[in-house]
Amino acid sequence: MSNKTFTMIKPDAFGKGHTGSILDLIVKAGFRIRAMKMTKLSTEKAGEFYAVHKQRPFYGELVEFMSSGPIVAAVLEKNNAVAEFRQLIGATDPAKADPGTIRKLFATSVGENSIHGSDSDENADIESKFFFSQLETY
Repeated sequence: MSNKTFTMIKPDAFGKGHTGSILDLIVKAGFRIRAMKMTKLSTEKAGEFYAVHKQRPFYGELVEFMSSGPIVAAVLEKNNAVAEFRQLIGATDPAKADPGTIRKLFATSVGENSIHGSDSDENADIESKFFFSQLETY
């Protein structure tokens, strides 16, 4: 069990001005931000990040969506970070997300679900290193 996880506030939430509210919920849930940046993914970089889904039917739409506007990437720290963060963000489908979760509050659909959260300690490490060098993570 790792104490770090990775997240991205997606273009839909960023574009609607929800970044501050989402970060506030993350901090109030006891997560410490260890690295953070705002950036915009090119289609190439979005495709690289989501390469694990390349054979899935939604891959093209996902890459297009994730490169459509700015995102905020962050490395977060807390005991049992991956599981705790997955609970905070809620189900991928906001209609099935628990009340008070980030996706219930800010997402509009499965495709535009406001936030990404790593699904395992291994992926948290891989995803964090995709966006941040060792010098950028505290």
